[in-house]
Amino acid sequence: MARTALITGATGLLGRQVVKAFESAGWTVVGTGFTRAKPPSILRLDLGSPADVAKALDEIKPQVVVHCAANRFPDKCDSDPEGTRALNIAASGSLASLSAARDILLIYISTDYVFPGIQGQSPYEVSATPSPPNLYGETKHEGEKAVLAAYTAAGKEGHGVVLRVPVLYGEAEQPSESAVNVLMDAVWKSQEATVKMDHWALRYPTNTEDVGRVSKDLATKYLGTEDKKSLPQILHFSSEDKYTKYEICELFAEIMGLPLEKMEANTEGNDPNASVQRPYDCHLSSQALRDLGIPTSTIDFVGWWRREARAYRK
Repeated sequence: MARTALITGATGLLGRQVVKAFESAGWTVVGTGFTRAKPPSILRLDLGSPADVAKALDEIKPQVVVHCAANRFPDKCDSDPEGTRALNIAASGSLASLSAARDILLIYISTDYVFPGIQGQSPYEVSATPSPPNLYGETKHEGEKAVLAAYTAAGKEGHGVVLRVPVLYGEAEQPSESAVNVLMDAVWKSQEATVKMDHWALRYPTNTEDVGRVSKDLATKYLGTEDKKSLPQILHFSSEDKYTKYEICELFAEIMGLPLEKMEANTEGNDPNASVQRPYDCHLSSQALRDLGIPTSTIDFVGWWRREARAYRK
């Protein structure tokens, strides 16, 4: 019998690829969105309305929910803290409670920004203690706790799992969807004006196709395990490709055959007066996934961009 997956945030950079991964594996998939939802292909669902969410779960009857929807841009989180908490924490906890009551597996997509990223601490294992450096990381960590607490309260430990991932890139409707893809715009801007670019923080850009595949593999593994309490409740997945934003721009310039003289490498680190503080190195260890038998290989960053860069040529 075909299994059904419900994907929140299915109109977003990651959600679209999670939908594709489950569909490619033969699942029946229902994607939800809100501001960008286009019924009937994407169900418009207000995650802030428990009644609407309960109705959707009862009608769709999924075996798994992959919760991708979030306010995920740190600067936007700081400009709308109330809305960020409502989506990243309250709506996540409510979705988890409603899913737990229906024996539905929930995979909550979280972030490496739950960790402080202090030099010398990484790679972070799943047992590491979170200490978020900014509001985005705080709300995602609180969302994690709300999800796991909902499943514990329902006596369904193991039916809720947190999957932390780093900065993502991939097929985008517009470059601004990804903190990596948008760097291609910065390279173009530097052809006409001086652009300062961070050359301090280390990033591990991971392709959304890989996260989609891992999410599908996790769903299959957890649904196929009778004693779910024996499975980890928190997992990490990350590429091993390591770059600063400036190094990514150098790569993009080389691929596009463009000079980079007007881009200045900024090695100063965080401005102590900045509203959003960013971690230095939040590299996540994928060991716990490998221990479960989940493949953790990733798409080659350079190879992917050499193939896809044509879409960014002018």
